[in-house]
Amino acid sequence: MKIVIQNVFMVLFFATYNYLCLAKDSITIGALFDEEDSQMEMPLRSLVYTKNLVDQKLFYKINMQTLLKTDSYSCSKIVCNISQTDSGIAAIFGPQSEGASSIIQSLCSNFEIPHIQTNWKAKNSPKSETALNFFPEADLYAMGLAEIVKSLQWDSFIVIYETEEGLSRLQEVLKLQDYLKGSKFKITLKKMGLGPDYRPLFKEIQDSSAFRMILDCHVDKILDVLKQAKEIGMLELFHNFFLTSLDAHTLDYSTLDTNANITSIRLFDLNNVEFKRAVRNWELSQYHLGNRIKIDPQEIRTETVLMHDAVLLFLDTLNTLQLTQTIETTPISCDSTEKWSGGFAISNFMKIKQPTMTLSGPLKFDDFGRRTDFRIHCVEVLVNKTIATWTPSARLNMSKSAEEDAQTIIENLQKTTVIVASRLGKPYLNERKRSYEGEILTGNARYEGYAMDLINGIAEILNFTYEFKVVKDYGKPDPITGKWNGLVRELIDRKAHLAICDLTITHQRREVVDFSMPFMTLGIGILHKKPDAKEVNMFAFLDPFSLPVWFYTATLYLIVSLLLFFVSRMTPGDWESPHPCDQNPEELENIWDFKNSCWLTMGSIMTQGCDILPKGISSRMSVSMWWFFSLIMTSSYTANLAAFLTMQKMEPAIDGAEALSKQNKIKYGTVEGGSTQAFFRDSNYSTYQRMWLSMSTTKPSVFENNNDEGVDRVISTRKGLYAFLMESSQIEYFVQTKCELKSVGNWLDSKGYGIAMPMNSPYRGEINKAVLKMSEDGKLIDLKTKWWKTKREEPSCDDSGGGEDDSSKLALANVGGVFLVLGLGISFASILSIIEFLWNVRCISIEEHMTYSDALKMELKFVCNVWITKKRTRPETSDDGSTKEDSKSILQNGVTLVNENNKNGSNENIDDKE
Repeated sequence: MKIVIQNVFMVLFFATYNYLCLAKDSITIGALFDEEDSQMEMPLRSLVYTKNLVDQKLFYKINMQTLLKTDSYSCSKIVCNISQTDSGIAAIFGPQSEGASSIIQSLCSNFEIPHIQTNWKAKNSPKSETALNFFPEADLYAMGLAEIVKSLQWDSFIVIYETEEGLSRLQEVLKLQDYLKGSKFKITLKKMGLGPDYRPLFKEIQDSSAFRMILDCHVDKILDVLKQAKEIGMLELFHNFFLTSLDAHTLDYSTLDTNANITSIRLFDLNNVEFKRAVRNWELSQYHLGNRIKIDPQEIRTETVLMHDAVLLFLDTLNTLQLTQTIETTPISCDSTEKWSGGFAISNFMKIKQPTMTLSGPLKFDDFGRRTDFRIHCVEVLVNKTIATWTPSARLNMSKSAEEDAQTIIENLQKTTVIVASRLGKPYLNERKRSYEGEILTGNARYEGYAMDLINGIAEILNFTYEFKVVKDYGKPDPITGKWNGLVRELIDRKAHLAICDLTITHQRREVVDFSMPFMTLGIGILHKKPDAKEVNMFAFLDPFSLPVWFYTATLYLIVSLLLFFVSRMTPGDWESPHPCDQNPEELENIWDFKNSCWLTMGSIMTQGCDILPKGISSRMSVSMWWFFSLIMTSSYTANLAAFLTMQKMEPAIDGAEALSKQNKIKYGTVEGGSTQAFFRDSNYSTYQRMWLSMSTTKPSVFENNNDEGVDRVISTRKGLYAFLMESSQIEYFVQTKCELKSVGNWLDSKGYGIAMPMNSPYRGEINKAVLKMSEDGKLIDLKTKWWKTKREEPSCDDSGGGEDDSSKLALANVGGVFLVLGLGISFASILSIIEFLWNVRCISIEEHMTYSDALKMELKFVCNVWITKKRTRPETSDDGSTKEDSKSILQNGVTLVNENNKNGSNENIDDKE
């Protein structure tokens, strides 16, 4: 405390010394303010006080006056009063109001008194050689605003303005509409109105789906306007506000609790060391003047800083001019024509003098005192960080690095709950049917699927929380109004931050929303039903002929056999000697009994022939006609049988889009309003145009509401008469378990699924990085394997059956009837042979007066000896009538006869020898 008292004493001593002993000339400075206790008084009092302490040549006095903004006569009266005081006046600072400033400038110009201003002046304002305005020149200032707005890369925005004066400051911004005329750049103007309720205005803006706004209003209204915007839901993560007020930094935005991007501009740097030192000097000077106040640098307005630079330059100018000339002020009456002779010199020297230190950047003036060199700082107000600066000479200079931008975006994402819109549809998202023990299915836990795991992986990388929101449709524009619905609408209205599902990246969607890099590549494929398994017909070999033909052929076979029997008996050529060596036989025999006749006709129609043939002319002619009939019937049967067995290959089939477009039997369609439908609708390729024409004109409609309904229609349509065009990834999923389905042909195009987000979303780059990282780590492949194969509840189809080609091969079941006929025929022949054998045994037992068992035993032994090829006509018996079974059995007899025949070389019958 003692040191403070000593410092105060020393300051007072030097001030008294300068005032009484050193000061020679007194200079009065006029200051006009619009309101009492203006903040602009602080730099004026501080600099004058400091100059008076250290300057030994000039002593400055301040004449402060408060004006009424609307009273022009009162303003002019005050100027006249202070100019005709005893000491006169060297310059007039202020005021801030446009109307009063113009009047005072006119008076000062008339009296050649320097008029120093710190407020915005329109470019068509009256010019004065004695006026200096430390506020940037109107055209250059507007150009700087336009350059900064252009650097934000907004393709459209809404300008909300309070007064026409504010709108004129944005003239260059409005000209951007013409500058970017060829693009979809759009600027909309909205006037705030009288207020204080601006909610209807923001409700109207929200309905227009705008999310970028330039707000030009008085600084005192900014917070109220932003709070009302938040109530409407227009202060979320993807909303952008650009505040044109140079004093927007003085507000406390923490009350908004928002993650929106709010940007403003300043003419000075709050973090500048000289600025902080100047504020500290203002505090000290106020303390010496008896006002103990704490000044927060954050609350310093632009006009205060400009006043500091103006007063500093003016004082330095006077001190410099005092070295070469005497500066004396004289009273001037408004009723006289007198002028102050030193006014022009001071004004002109201020225009060319380089200031020693300024808080508002570089200073440079033109001949009319308009400031042509300055610096505009573009600031993110929520973090108080300068992201760019603009000067008339160097133009725009971005001071924020890409890494800082990314970090800011991530921090904003982490502060909010990201709303993820999606739609139900396997395998991307479906409701969980089972829960773990004790688990309550709420929120995100209600769903599972590929989309859930994908966003979970991204959220882990970027460290944000999310919440799923289920929407019914993908989204398509209304053909009349052009408004979108579904997922796209949620993004346009900023009701969701992201949209993740099987949403295809298309040109039409890219015009209204942004997409990340594709997380899955695919194409349009054709889903079709496999051919229905035909009913097995074991007697398919009978199909070449109809039942009447078979009946007539069998009947004709019997008739021809019977006819041949009678013809052969009637023709002399078929009667011949039973012994070929006997030239004059007493008897002739005819071998063509009914049995041989049937055998001949049977061998002919079976194309196998016969060992006996007719010799008579009429019988040969009859057989020839039967052979001709057999030739035609057998050839016809063979040809038709081949056709029937290969009929399945002859059925209409499709192998791609080209084949599908050239037929009209199989109908085909897509999801209504989906990207696949848009692909065919907008395609210029002739095949796809033809397919779209067919789909759009087919009644009933071939379009379905979703993929599941399309798949069900393919399955339920009989004979495979419907095909569904959909993404290959979905086809791959369905054919894994629905074994009756197949994919036909190659992809019709190549595209990808992407994560959709609102247009120009600031976090798009970070989402891309996360997706790329998951792709490089192989997690995307793992997710597809998980949800396409591992996590499926349905059993997978068994592809080991040979595939589609096996269905066209001739299977055993198709010719099973032939095997059956063969089996039955052989079985019947075997049974018949047994019956003949037993009947023959009976005959032998009767003829030879043997017991049936002895005859059966004897014949069985003979049959089982496969080496015996000859047989006695009668078995050898003993004298008592019993059969010799020891050394003279029928087997031995057979062997003996064979040996004897071999020795004698006889050709006679065994019975004749006996």
